[in-house]
Amino acid sequence: MAAAAEFCVLARSFSTSVAMKQLVKPPIQLFGLEGRYATALYSAASKQKAIDAVDKDMKTFSVLLKTDSQFKEFLLNPLLSKELKKQALDSACAKKNASPLTVNLFGALAENGRMSNIEGVVAAFATIMAAVRGEILCEVTTAKALDAAMKNELESSLKAFLQPGESLQLSLKVDPSIIGGMLVSVGDKYIDMSMASKINRFTSLLQEAV
Repeated sequence: MAAAAEFCVLARSFSTSVAMKQLVKPPIQLFGLEGRYATALYSAASKQKAIDAVDKDMKTFSVLLKTDSQFKEFLLNPLLSKELKKQALDSACAKKNASPLTVNLFGALAENGRMSNIEGVVAAFATIMAAVRGEILCEVTTAKALDAAMKNELESSLKAFLQPGESLQLSLKVDPSIIGGMLVSVGDKYIDMSMASKINRFTSLLQEAV
């Protein structure tokens, strides 16, 4: 109960200077609501020496949200009450023998009507844990799939920016809407080098000049 209470306090008062001083800061800074929840969870788990248990829980629920479409739709259904969603999460956590901190996190998300953020919070925590392990998560989106040679060249270029002891975890996505170029997300940094973005900028400049 002490662990759950500590996380609850951190999550609710995250924006206060006192709460900020209490936090065990992760090796990577994440922003937004999802980043705040994930950081609060990391801090509480660090203090309770429950990092491994919570990391395991979050990995389990990441897989669950991706593979159980009915469960995910239930949690995201805006017509269902917060209480029902909390009960469903409590039941799922009990079946998985989840840490009290994990239970409290999901309970806080349900009570605050933040179920639409649950996948983002799980992903943000995974980003923090990757940084703890020295893994640099990099997601690259291109208009067309890269062939083997282009992928190898991209990996070599990205690895040149790594620090000693770090490893690159690269994931590739395809989105024809960006037309050309690429979108690169590395840790907490985001770079838009897409052709679609350039076209939008040029269009805006032309409209301003008229």
